[in-house]
Amino acid sequence: MSLKVSTPKAPEPVGPYPHARRVGDFIFVSGMGPRRPGTKEIPGVTLGASGQVESHDIELQTRSVIENIKVVLQEAGSSLDQVVDVTVFLTQMKEDFARFNQVYGEYFAHIGPTRTTVEVLSLPTPIAVELKVIAYAPREKA
Repeated sequence: MSLKVSTPKAPEPVGPYPHARRVGDFIFVSGMGPRRPGTKEIPGVTLGASGQVESHDIELQTRSVIENIKVVLQEAGSSLDQVVDVTVFLTQMKEDFARFNQVYGEYFAHIGPTRTTVEVLSLPTPIAVELKVIAYAPREKA
């Protein structure tokens, strides 16, 4: 049996899926971007007149993504310290990887989750980074 996890404290999903799903002792967080909860605002992005991305701040976006994930994990009964696996999607690997890694390390270096990082052509909204995580969250024994 699995349990959907959704919270108004995180940005609304951009499709028909929950923020996360608990299955047994694990929380599977859907791909999460940097949008601010309750708004369409994307921190660290500058859009042109026709909506195209003119520039972005990968450090600001990375912090925002991780903080969004932190909220979802807390709502699901887990935390960043319990993250065991991370999948990273970057739209500009060469330009952003080092700065992304620097911020990522502030949150996850001491935890040491496994990680996969891939470059993608685009993401569903005008963002430069998205993370998908799996966290351990043991259920209370009755």
